Amino acid sequence: MVTQSMKPSMSPLEESLKRSKDAFLAMSTLPTAQKNEALAQFAAIIEENTDFLLSENQKDIDQAEQDDLTPSLYQRLKLDAGKIKQLAQGLRDLIQLPDPAGQVLSQTLLDEGLVLEKLTVPLGVIGIIFESRPDVIPQILSLILKSGNAVVLKGGREAVRSNAAFMQLVDQLNSRCPFLPAHWATLLDSREAVQEMLNYPQYVDLVIPRGSNQLVQSIMAATKIPVLGHADGVCHLYVHPSANLDQAIALAIDAKTQYPAACNALETLLVDAAIASQFLPQFAQAAKQAGITLKGCAATQAILPTIEAATEADWRAEYGDLTLAVKVVSGVEAAMAHINQYGSHHTDAIVAQDAEVLERFLNGVDSACVFANASTRFADGFRFGLGAEIGISTAKTHARGPVGLEGLVIYKYKLRGQGQIVADYVGVEAKPFLHRAL
Repeated sequence: MVTQSMKPSMSPLEESLKRSKDAFLAMSTLPTAQKNEALAQFAAIIEENTDFLLSENQKDIDQAEQDDLTPSLYQRLKLDAGKIKQLAQGLRDLIQLPDPAGQVLSQTLLDEGLVLEKLTVPLGVIGIIFESRPDVIPQILSLILKSGNAVVLKGGREAVRSNAAFMQLVDQLNSRCPFLPAHWATLLDSREAVQEMLNYPQYVDLVIPRGSNQLVQSIMAATKIPVLGHADGVCHLYVHPSANLDQAIALAIDAKTQYPAACNALETLLVDAAIASQFLPQFAQAAKQAGITLKGCAATQAILPTIEAATEADWRAEYGDLTLAVKVVSGVEAAMAHINQYGSHHTDAIVAQDAEVLERFLNGVDSACVFANASTRFADGFRFGLGAEIGISTAKTHARGPVGLEGLVIYKYKLRGQGQIVADYVGVEAKPFLHRAL
C-alpha cells in the first residue's frame, strides 16, 4: 500500500499544468462583460507597449540574420508598428462578436417538469505549439479570453524574445483585470517541456500544433491528448472549360504568390484537357512574370516543352515557395479524383461558369474548404469573420477548416427535473416520454 507520503511529488511542469486546469475552471465561469473588458484592456496595453515590442522583436531579427533564417520564416518573424496596431484592433473587433460559450443549442421537454438543455461550454486547457510568428500570441490569447478557456503556449526559439515580451504584457493585463486567474496563460520555454506536457491528458484537453508537417506529425504520434490541426497544405485550383480564363489566371497567380509560405497557398494547378492548349501558354507567361517556376505532367510539357517534368512526389508536395505543379486532367471527375487522392483536405478551388459543374465540385471534393471562383488564400479565420484564427484543421472532429471562437467550445447537457426517477419510465406501466422540442 502506498501512503500519501510515499507518492511521488509532482514535477514543476505538472504543478504548472494543474494550476492551468484550476485557472480554466475560473475562466469558464467569467461573464461576457468581464471577458470583453479584458480584451479592451489588452488592446490598450499592446498599443502602449509598441516600442517595447518592436525593440524585443528587433533582437530576434538580429539573431535570425546571424542564423541565416529562411526567407519565409524571416517574413513571419518580423513585427512592425502596422502589425501591432492591427493586433490591437483585432482584439477590439473580437469584443463585438457574440460570446461562444453559454449558447443554448436546443431544449427538449422529456416529460412535464423534466427539461433537457444542450449548450456550449469552453473546452478546457489548450496546448498550442507554433513556429516563428510572435503575433500569433496575442491572437491566440484574445480567442482564449473570449471563449473562457486556459492556454499553455510554446513558440519557436527564433521568436523567444518577442514571445516573452507579449507574455510580460499578460502580467500587466492580470494586474488591471484582477478577475482573471493568474495562470490562465502560460508560456513553455523548451521542447522538452512540450514533450512532457503531452504526457498529461488529465490536465490538457486539446493540443493545436501550428507549423510544419514534421511538427504536426510528431505531436500526433507522441500524445493521447486530442490533436487539432493539419499536417499538410496541398491546395489545388481546377480550371474548367467554362472558366473565364483571365479570371483563372488571376486567381492562380494570387493563390500562389500572395503568400507562398502559407498553408492555403496553391501548390497544384489542374487544367482541363479541353482548354489546356489555349490556357497554358497564357498562364505560363503570367507565371514567368510573377517569378513562378512550373513543373508539369507529360501533357503539360507537350504544350510547355521548356518546363521541368513533375514526378509522383510533386502531386503531394507542399512547396511553400514559388514552385507550382501543373497537371492536365480530362474533366471535373478526374480533377476531383486527383484532389481527393493527392490533396491534404485543406483548401481546393474551381474556376468555372457552369453552375452544375460548380455544385458537383463543391459537393464532391472532400476538403475542409472548397471554393468556387475564389483564391485559396481566403481560407483564413480573420477573412471568414471568425475573430482571428487559432489554427486550421483538416480533421473531422468538432471543428474543421479555419478554427475561430466556435472551435474553442464544446457542448454539455443540463437536465432539470423535479424528483423524477428512471424506474417510472420502464416496464409494463412505463410513463411515455414527451421528447418535445422547446
